[in-house]
Amino acid sequence: MGPHVRRALAVATGVFLFSACQLSAPRSYPAATPLPTSYGPPAPNDSTSIGDLSWNKFFADQTLVGLIDTALQYNLDIRQASQRVEQQRANVLERRAALLPSVNATGSAGFDRYGRYTLNGVGNYDTNLSQNIDGNQAIPTGFTPDYFLGLRSSWEVDLWGRLRSLRNAAQGRLLASEQGRQLVVTGIIAEVANNYYELLTFDNQLATLQRNLILQERAFEITKVQKQAGRATELAVQQFQAQVLRTRSLAFETRQRITETETQLNQLMGRYPRRIARPTELAEVQVPRRLLAGVPARLVLRRPDVRQAELALAAYGADLYAARAAFLPALTLTPYVGVNAFRSSLLFQPSSIVAGFLGGLSAPILNRRALRADRNRATAASLEAYYAYQQALQTSVREVTNTLRGVANYDSALTLRRREVDVLRGAVETASLLQYTGYATYLEIITAQRSVLDAELSLAELRRTQLLQAVALYRALGGGWNTPVRQP
Repeated sequence: MGPHVRRALAVATGVFLFSACQLSAPRSYPAATPLPTSYGPPAPNDSTSIGDLSWNKFFADQTLVGLIDTALQYNLDIRQASQRVEQQRANVLERRAALLPSVNATGSAGFDRYGRYTLNGVGNYDTNLSQNIDGNQAIPTGFTPDYFLGLRSSWEVDLWGRLRSLRNAAQGRLLASEQGRQLVVTGIIAEVANNYYELLTFDNQLATLQRNLILQERAFEITKVQKQAGRATELAVQQFQAQVLRTRSLAFETRQRITETETQLNQLMGRYPRRIARPTELAEVQVPRRLLAGVPARLVLRRPDVRQAELALAAYGADLYAARAAFLPALTLTPYVGVNAFRSSLLFQPSSIVAGFLGGLSAPILNRRALRADRNRATAASLEAYYAYQQALQTSVREVTNTLRGVANYDSALTLRRREVDVLRGAVETASLLQYTGYATYLEIITAQRSVLDAELSLAELRRTQLLQAVALYRALGGGWNTPVRQP
């Protein structure tokens, strides 16, 4: 082995040893707070959860089930999320291809003019004077052509796993995008249910307004008659008239809310506005009686946002490994085979067949600052993904805890509000009877009618909130997480 070869090997060994230390630092994350073992009261410590139910079993209303099924087929947010998955799938194919040799069919033609005092110029001139060549071997010395037709290949041998890490990162992002699509699906399911319950609430409130409007108009007419008989004043007539006008105004506002909610629900289903057939009574809508939450550890398996954050963390960890591996020497192989000649007429002769092989080992020396910047950026991104994962866990536990308390509290509030409405309805009937006999003043009658109207509207709002809490709990527990996306 000559001294030049030994010197080259020594340099290569030094570069390798100097670069290898870049992978010595292990990847570590700060200690995280462990998940709680339960959500506390009123949640029982049971592994059973409504999040395990499919959405068409959780929602008993068949009208709502049909609306959700339509939305899952035609909603444009879901379709956009599906295309984001396809983009990530293409990235995976690209990263996988980087692990394999690239082979290109190449055809090239070039012309060179060499000076008389250049190495090639002197060599070509001297070659043409040789007695050992024939006419076809004489090299044109004015303009020297160079024709090549064949295959050229390039392959970076993945010695340190850098390319495999980039492939793993792309696969992690593909899986994360699929969880992102599932997150959109669960969001659409909850949003359709929420808008449906709001629509039923506004229908219920409109019916309440119309029912109370009949009572108010009757009281208004009675007061006008009593005024003509001298048993009521103009002030009483004006007060009853103002109450009627207020109720009519609230009815028009409610009709506008119905229109807005109905068009929003239609858009969620990917269609233009149309009337949506629905039940007439909000009280007919039911959700499961026992809303069980299970244990917090199950959230890691069910909630798409938690799974998405976990997979993103793994992808950024693979990016960090690849950034560290970029400091190590890279081995690139570049073979070629084809035909090469300086005359086109000789290009396809057997003697024009050429082949070659080049292997190169290279490591960064002067551009290490840019590589360090990439490594630091990947480190920060990996830590950011770690904190995002922890945040997703905390958010999921907070949402489940809040909605569990909300379900219990609103159930109790709804029971008391129903009793309040029953009492106030009785008060309105009593006031109406007393109005005929003159034992109730117009202020007492107006107060009774307004109180029952406000209580009935509030009861509908409270019933809506109770249903929305059940939907929010189902979504917070990852309900609908395994819903397949059906294309029309």
